Amino acid sequence: MRDPDEDRISGRLHGEQFETEEDSILLRLVFMVIIWVMIQLAQTVLGVATVIQFIIMAVQKERNERLAEFGTDLGIWMAKAARYQMAASNVKPWPWTDLD
Repeated sequence: MRDPDEDRISGRLHGEQFETEEDSILLRLVFMVIIWVMIQLAQTVLGVATVIQFIIMAVQKERNERLAEFGTDLGIWMAKAARYQMAASNVKPWPWTDLD
């Protein structure tokens, strides 16, 4: 039996996305550069959050649920951004679309 959290995450990642018109190649390049910078920032935030979560787990012997959920949301955003970057989707990630 599948974990309900896995189904929810899978739905957010692979669920229905309303494809938009393709942008011109130059406009897509601009979006790709902006999203690349955002991905770099997201990786830094993920690294910092990872260290914080580890410290919390070492001290309290349990994970911080809000931080774990933030990590899930960040990972889903990064996956959607990567799909746009690699032209697997024409749907731009947040802030151009809803975060889900």
